[in-house]
Amino acid sequence: MVDVSGVRRAINIGLLEGEPLAAGDWILIHVGFALSKIDETEARAALDFLESIGEAYDEEIAALRESMIEQG
Repeated sequence: MVDVSGVRRAINIGLLEGEPLAAGDWILIHVGFALSKIDETEARAALDFLESIGEAYDEEIAALRESMIEQG
């Protein structure tokens, strides 16, 4: 089980066979698979990047909605 931004979910750790894992470790996961063990600095940088993508997407959608011309 992992905690991803407050959401607990099960992941497959088969790709990390032989890697010592412990509670509190940072793990790079994608579509339910643990890909690699990473350090906290790398994990925080990845989280910051993903959050910035989300913010940019939200801003793009808001700008698009504001620029729509009513047809009719």
